[in-house]
Amino acid sequence: MSVLNLPRPAWMTEDLVLLEEQASRFIRSEFAPQLDRWHETGMYEREVWTKAGEAGLLCASMPEEYGGAGGTFAHEAVIQHELSLAGFDTFGGALHSGIVAPYILNYGTEEQKRRWLPRLATGELVGAIAMTEPGTGSDLQGVRTTAKKRGNGYVLNGAKTFITNGQHANLVIVVAKTDPKERAKGVSLMVVETADAQGFRRGRKLKNLGLDSADTSELFFEDVALPAENLLGTEEGQGFAQLMNELPQERMIVATHAMAMMERALELTIAYVKERQAFGKKIIEFQNTQFVLAECKTEATMARVFLDWCIGQHLDKKLDTTTASMAKYRLTDLLGTVVDRCLQLFGGYGYMDEYPISRLFRDARVMRIYAGTNEIMKLLIARGL
Repeated sequence: MSVLNLPRPAWMTEDLVLLEEQASRFIRSEFAPQLDRWHETGMYEREVWTKAGEAGLLCASMPEEYGGAGGTFAHEAVIQHELSLAGFDTFGGALHSGIVAPYILNYGTEEQKRRWLPRLATGELVGAIAMTEPGTGSDLQGVRTTAKKRGNGYVLNGAKTFITNGQHANLVIVVAKTDPKERAKGVSLMVVETADAQGFRRGRKLKNLGLDSADTSELFFEDVALPAENLLGTEEGQGFAQLMNELPQERMIVATHAMAMMERALELTIAYVKERQAFGKKIIEFQNTQFVLAECKTEATMARVFLDWCIGQHLDKKLDTTTASMAKYRLTDLLGTVVDRCLQLFGGYGYMDEYPISRLFRDARVMRIYAGTNEIMKLLIARGL
C-alpha cells in the first residue's frame, strides 16, 4: 500500500492488482534481502535476470505468442513501481522489458520477433540499447558509430558509454549510421547478439555517483560483422524515427520510477520521525516536521494523480511527446526536492550510507539526466507553446 493512500486509477484492473501483490511478494522475498550486499559489491548477479523471467517480471507487455504475458504498459508500470518501492532501483528490467523489447515488437520482422522476444521474456537474453557515445549525448542524429555495407551484411564500428545492462547484456540494439552523410535519415538500429560477435568488447563497469549496483558500462564494436537480418526492420534509415516514436514510453518509465522513489522516501521518513526523539519529544511532533511532510505529501499526491492520468492516456494511445516530457521533467525534479527535504529530517543519520534515505538522495540525481535531460524536456515542451 502506498503512503499516499490514493484510490486506484481506472486503468488499475483486477489482474493488475493481483500482479502488484505477486510482484511485491517476490521482489521483497527474493531481491530485497540482497540489496545491501549488491550495494557493497557494486553489482547484482546474472541469475537475477533468469529469476525475474521465471517470476513473470520480464516482458509482461509482450504478446503471449512471443513468450510474454500478453499485457500492456500498465503491467510494466506496476512491476517497475514495486521494484522501486522495495529499493531495487538499480535493476535494468524496465529498460529490458519496456524499451528494448518494444523496439523489436514494433519494428522487427516476424522472424526477428520470434528469434529474440521469447528469450528476452525468460531472461536468457538480457537487452540493452546503445545510444550515447563518449562525444555525443542527446544529439542522436550526430552519432559516429557506423554500420557499413559489406557483402550481404554490415560491419559495425564505434564506442558507446553509459549503457544500462552493459555487462550482462547479450542482445544490444545499437544506434548507428548506415549513411554517415545524412543526419536523421542516416540512422539505423542494428541488433547485436554478443555471444557470436567477434570484435565486440565490454569496457568498464562504470562507477556512478549513485545506483551503486547498477550495470552501467562502456561497449566497443570493432569490425563486428553482422548479417543483413540484424538490421532492425527491413529498411535502412528508419532508426531515428523508431527512436522518436518510443521516447514517450521511455519517459513514462522514468516518471514511474521517480514516483515510486518519492513514495519510498516519504514512507521511510514518516516511519523515522515517529520513532526518533529530540528535546524530549518525537520529531513528528515538531510543527516544522509536520509542515515539511505535509508539503511533500501534497506535492507527491498531485504528481501521482498526473502520472496515473498520463499512464491512462498512454494506454489509450493518446499520450503525446509534450505531455510525456512534462511527466519526466516534473516528477524527476520533484523527486530531488522531496528526497532532499526528507533527508534533512533524518539529521546526521541521513548522511550515513547505511540509511536508505542517503542512497535515495544519491540515486535520485541521475533521473534528471537520463532518458533526455530535463533541459531537453523543457525544449520539447516549449515547442508546443
